[in-house]
Amino acid sequence: MTQYVDAVVIGAGFSGIYMTYKLHEDGFSVKTFEKAAGVGGVWNVARYPGARCDSDSFYYNFMFSEDLYKKWSWSKRFAGQDEILSYLNFVADELDVRQYMQFNTEVKSAVWNEEHSMWHITTGKGDEFAATYLISGVGCLSTSSIPNFKGIADFQGQSYHTGEWPHTDVNFKGKRVGVIGTGSSGVQSIPVIAETAKEVYVFQRTPQYSVPTRNRSFTHEEVEQFKDEFHSARRIMLTSPSGLPIPKATKSIVETPEEERNTILENAWDKGGMILNNAFNDITINEKSNELVSEFLRNKIRAKIKNPEVAEDLLPYYYYATKRPILDTNYHDTYNQEHVTLVNLQQQPIECITKNGIKTTEKEYPLDLIVFATGYDAMTGTLLKLDIKGRKGLSLRDKWQNGKKVETYLGLGLAGFPNFFTITGPQSPSVLTNVPSAIEQHVEWISDCLKYMRQHHLKTIEPTEDAQRQWSKDCTELAHNTLFTKTASWYTGSNIDGKSPDFLIYLGGLDNYRQICNKVSQQGYKGYVLGVNKIQV
Repeated sequence: MTQYVDAVVIGAGFSGIYMTYKLHEDGFSVKTFEKAAGVGGVWNVARYPGARCDSDSFYYNFMFSEDLYKKWSWSKRFAGQDEILSYLNFVADELDVRQYMQFNTEVKSAVWNEEHSMWHITTGKGDEFAATYLISGVGCLSTSSIPNFKGIADFQGQSYHTGEWPHTDVNFKGKRVGVIGTGSSGVQSIPVIAETAKEVYVFQRTPQYSVPTRNRSFTHEEVEQFKDEFHSARRIMLTSPSGLPIPKATKSIVETPEEERNTILENAWDKGGMILNNAFNDITINEKSNELVSEFLRNKIRAKIKNPEVAEDLLPYYYYATKRPILDTNYHDTYNQEHVTLVNLQQQPIECITKNGIKTTEKEYPLDLIVFATGYDAMTGTLLKLDIKGRKGLSLRDKWQNGKKVETYLGLGLAGFPNFFTITGPQSPSVLTNVPSAIEQHVEWISDCLKYMRQHHLKTIEPTEDAQRQWSKDCTELAHNTLFTKTASWYTGSNIDGKSPDFLIYLGGLDNYRQICNKVSQQGYKGYVLGVNKIQV
């Protein structure tokens, strides 16, 4: 039997928890499906060693409720995975949303029924649901990716992807461990793995810039101060490009005198976290500006590494911050340890994985355990895995040409798919902001939209092709006026074979984006086609 609800939400991470709560509070019936065994989203599955947030903890959380904010106390400046997962469980309990969620359940398909103006949803368990609204909260980084290494199935030791880590502890003690990849999860996990492993081999394709977290425990007084500053912090977060309480940078680094410039860079380095990224206003738009920061960070690496040859292999030369900015705890220092070996894959690429380890063009490295820190099929990967069909049976895969031509309107929806919303979807600010801030903005906009539809007896809402085309063009033009498109990264999908090198993140800042979305709704949802109910109440 098909069960009816007003809205189906996919995913029970930050997005799914808040969206479920808002829908219920607004008087809509809701069913939320989560393929994992509990809430948490990516924080429930990416349990690799050293996993932690890279926004300061007291801002990497929900800010819509002062009461909720003040009931929780973070222990460290940058919380680890376990504490973030505990927080999300706390929120789910406080908001009492589990009763509307079904865990261990994957959405297999969602098909738009033209006759009834509803979505027909089928789960992996064979359950069927009908819903007026379909809302994706699957996130931007929830589909792990492992390159198609020859012989990968032959390896006889243990192997794990950082994005699909077991819920039980992995013991590295006395083992020879190979880590493939030095993105954020690799940089975070390698120092922790090296603490107990007998030998660690890091297979690096691209060296990384990184900034120290300067992570530490909070005092009781600091915790209380954060709580007292809730209103002032939230006010800045709502008007900042990053969604963090960091004032917008006003200085150009190339126009700043050298002594002052160096003082600002050193202060940002000493404070750690994302402060360096926001120190100047032209780091990602001016090549000379970017090179000044890049060389500053390269000099920090040179100063840390004892072996000059290893130091040279660790020096990045792409534009800083055009790949995901990485925060680290003792990452580069790890290479000074005798049992840690850096393997430069640009000099000796991986030929295959054997039953005993990893073979490059130069030698075979015997291993007991392989960690694939090889990242994700970001931005569109999880959405394209879902079998979503809109009007006339058009699938999302065909609409987006399997990821080769992605267009959305506001990163919130797309033409041909009525009543379908994507939280932090492609072409929204998403991963280049404090993600919980971006999620709150999207959830609240969607909530207001559904209430508007109910108030005006509307049955469907759907972006126009023209609005979608123009928004996608605007996003592309913004990106091409920066250095982001000049660097191969998961931002552009270059880590996935066959994926089009499109930049699917809105770069105008969360503050400007919020104003654009508000203007759209204030103008009666400009850029959307609104369908009227046949029978009005």
